Amino acid sequence: MNTWRNASLAVTAAAVLALTTACGQDKGTENPNGQAVGAANPAAQPGAGGYGSDYGAGAANQAAAKPAGQLAVWDSKELGKVVTDSAGFTLYRFDKDTASPPKSNCEGECAKAWPVVAAGGASAAPGTDASLIGEVTRADGSKQLTIGGWPMYRYAKDAKPGDAKGQGVGGTWYAAAPDGKKAGGGAGAGEGSGDYGDGAGAGEEAGGGAADLAGLSVRKDPKLGEIIVDKNGMTVYRFQKDSAWPMKTACTGDCLKKWPVVDPVDKNDTEGILKKGFVTFNRPDGIKQQTIDCWPIYTFSGDAKPGDTNGQGVGGTWYAVSPQGKLVGAPK
Repeated sequence: MNTWRNASLAVTAAAVLALTTACGQDKGTENPNGQAVGAANPAAQPGAGGYGSDYGAGAANQAAAKPAGQLAVWDSKELGKVVTDSAGFTLYRFDKDTASPPKSNCEGECAKAWPVVAAGGASAAPGTDASLIGEVTRADGSKQLTIGGWPMYRYAKDAKPGDAKGQGVGGTWYAAAPDGKKAGGGAGAGEGSGDYGDGAGAGEEAGGGAADLAGLSVRKDPKLGEIIVDKNGMTVYRFQKDSAWPMKTACTGDCLKKWPVVDPVDKNDTEGILKKGFVTFNRPDGIKQQTIDCWPIYTFSGDAKPGDTNGQGVGGTWYAVSPQGKLVGAPK
């Protein structure tokens, strides 16, 4: 019994030593006041509901899915050709859904902010390929409209026909083009369009084509210099109130609606960033979060498209991240 207990303690000690080596206390002057996270206000977790701020803040109450009726195509100056319902409201697609086979991963709270478009009664927009119109059966048994295999949604914050406030929310929601792909134009979201501001394009993540960007890579911003971006080209941030050792987060609850965590990324699916301290943070609220140099990293829901850095300096505590995991532009 003592032999087994001693061996168990040795294994535990080795694991702690390995984490200590990866996330040591040698952090120089960067020693913010991170707060431990309790389970009292758990944030939305990845999976069926995705991330809290993938859906936007202030979600409306979920209503019964409404049909789209006669679809139309709106020629947006910024986004190009965008599909709308018969009332002129923009239709959206979710990167965490799949088109082949069609599957919706927006349920519960997500569907309150992104109302599902019912499949019944929909007809293709004039001049578009009617064979692309289809449906998918959701977990509750209801039928959802698909275009090119992608499930369709509206956005609760679009108040009038022609609004496209959902474009780029959370780096995962995009207006739909007539073929079901992402509407491109000025938003830089089209598959393989190259409209990322730095010449990088994006492939169809869930539909078959490989994305051009690694899970985490480096982009040269004209104002900030080299900063880390995620697989969608969205700027990655750090929170000064977090802590690297011990790893703690001060961003919980409503904070995660504005600052969604970066999902764990395979170390081999990175380009040009520091690999030391590249570990997964198992947050007390149950969410798994990627870290760089042991610092938890996030994106910003206020960044509408790749190349945006609207989160830079917010509250004097949020900053873009350098390839070495440091805060970019933070006061010394």
